[in-house]
Amino acid sequence: MRPHAAETVTAEADMDLLSRCEHALDLLLTNRGNPSAEIDRVLADDPQFVSGHCLRAAMIVRADDDAARSKLVASVTAIEALCQDADDPARRHALAARAWLDGDQALAVERYGAILIDWPRDILALAVAHALDFRLGQRRMLRDRISQVLPEWNVAVLGYASVLAMYAFGLEENGQYRRAERTARRALALDPRHPGAIHVIAHVMEMQGRAREGLAFLAATESAWREATGISVHLAWHRALFHLDADDPDSALAVYDTQIANTRPPAMSALADASALLWRLQLRNIHVGGRWRLLADSWEGQTLAGARLFYVVHAMMAFAAAGRAASAARVFEALSPVDTRGISSSYPEDALAPPLCKALLAFACGDYAASVDWLIRVRNIAHRCGGSLAQCDLIHLTFTEAALRARRANLARALVAERTAQKPASRFNRLLQRRLG
Repeated sequence: MRPHAAETVTAEADMDLLSRCEHALDLLLTNRGNPSAEIDRVLADDPQFVSGHCLRAAMIVRADDDAARSKLVASVTAIEALCQDADDPARRHALAARAWLDGDQALAVERYGAILIDWPRDILALAVAHALDFRLGQRRMLRDRISQVLPEWNVAVLGYASVLAMYAFGLEENGQYRRAERTARRALALDPRHPGAIHVIAHVMEMQGRAREGLAFLAATESAWREATGISVHLAWHRALFHLDADDPDSALAVYDTQIANTRPPAMSALADASALLWRLQLRNIHVGGRWRLLADSWEGQTLAGARLFYVVHAMMAFAAAGRAASAARVFEALSPVDTRGISSSYPEDALAPPLCKALLAFACGDYAASVDWLIRVRNIAHRCGGSLAQCDLIHLTFTEAALRARRANLARALVAERTAQKPASRFNRLLQRRLG
């Protein structure tokens, strides 16, 4: 029996929505285009499209986008109304997103992880859990959560390149650099322009001190990440780090001016990269002109209340370096004091932020001894700052420079030895060794 014409039209419309939803998912997984705008258009055409609501909810949680809470509430409410079965995967997505709405990121990642145990090919749950593991500083789970589902994936399954890229990042963040690069290159073999896989290889080369090779690699792949990708600014930041490691601060500043500072509108992630780069230059006594003032202006235009403490700390860098005492004071008012002795919290930024902000302010004011004293308090949890190994390295760099300037010779010698052992090929580490002499 032939289907009714109306049924055919409905089926075709559903297929179109599903195709558009899959396209938005691909944009999300590969950090390309504007997946949020794509899914908003899908839901405008069909407000009861459950897959679209699941995708939008996941995007908002993954991005930690507090400004989109109203959209998330709408999607969670729609899923709950349309899916009554508690075991329905969509209903479980809503339950996980609701935990994030309630401010419990640990419960959110637990619920997304539970979805993966039952449906290991749910790449949407995987992408969100991966992002939450990163924000919570759960480095082992960045690797192990992907390991749990990897046997269920292969080249015939859509999204495999993105799964490999996530796994490669988890390997890199756990110090398994050779396997990480190998896995990322497998992802690039499937999708030669995958920005996430490119990002992992940049990380590996940064951690191994392969600065010149890193610069060549980013130049060779630039057409894939320079425009219309969610990590274009961040990969430019990696380029600047390679220049710094090669002792070429002028080129690093040129990257800052052309590829980082001119981002409009300025997202917090881009501002954090800007702060982290200028602070590294400040540690080297490189004069950056009025850049700190302009960056502090941009940070003051952001709503820091409720923002990730990782971003708050990077705002403090700009306020401290630009001499914005009132803005720095407002940051401290928003931070709750935490006793950092014996910290074992699953959310480390709470413990790191107050003493780290005080250390940054003391350093900017020239009180290097005080900066050392504050950084000693968080020394043993600095690797859990809510950022990548490369991002958290800024704490160690500041600690090392503060020890050198405070004339804490034995401490400085130990810190430089630690850096050199981790990255023996680094030209910058060799410069630090000469300063010790």
